[in-house]
Amino acid sequence: MLNYLDIRLRAPEPEDLGLLYEWENDEANWAVSNTVTPFSKYTLRQYLENSHRGIYETGQLRLMIDQIHENVTIGTIDIFDFDPFHGRAGIGILIANDAYRRKGYASMALKCLIDYCFRTLQLHQLFCNILADNCESMELFRKQGFVEAGVKKEWVRTADGFIDEHIFQLIRPA
Repeated sequence: MLNYLDIRLRAPEPEDLGLLYEWENDEANWAVSNTVTPFSKYTLRQYLENSHRGIYETGQLRLMIDQIHENVTIGTIDIFDFDPFHGRAGIGILIANDAYRRKGYASMALKCLIDYCFRTLQLHQLFCNILADNCESMELFRKQGFVEAGVKKEWVRTADGFIDEHIFQLIRPA
């Protein structure tokens, strides 16, 4: 487990199936997670059963974000596209419930994961992809030192048309 002030990052447990099912099937999250179809409980149960496989084997790691004082799981933070040869990985984060947004939990979780990626995994750089209309996420990553590295024009289809996706990057300090 990784702890930082009011949050704890932990591996998913079988008891998290209901939360993951709810969050993965919330269409409001699909644009940011690059999903276009719902997940079955069966598929998510298989994922949980195989979550013991390491990041070097799967190229990804999902951690649950627990708010310690209320003892409640409030979201997830992911490492994806893990590339140990080039020393890089992508990061995605979800604070699922509005009641826990804009309270610093995402910032704490991100800070904790950055530390893990640079110290434990010895990565050289991290990146994230953020839709152009997600100003809060852009600000979150900027506050942790990420800089904008580019824009993929009209990259994601939404109900209203196409939207740009911004790429942010954080290189490990020397």
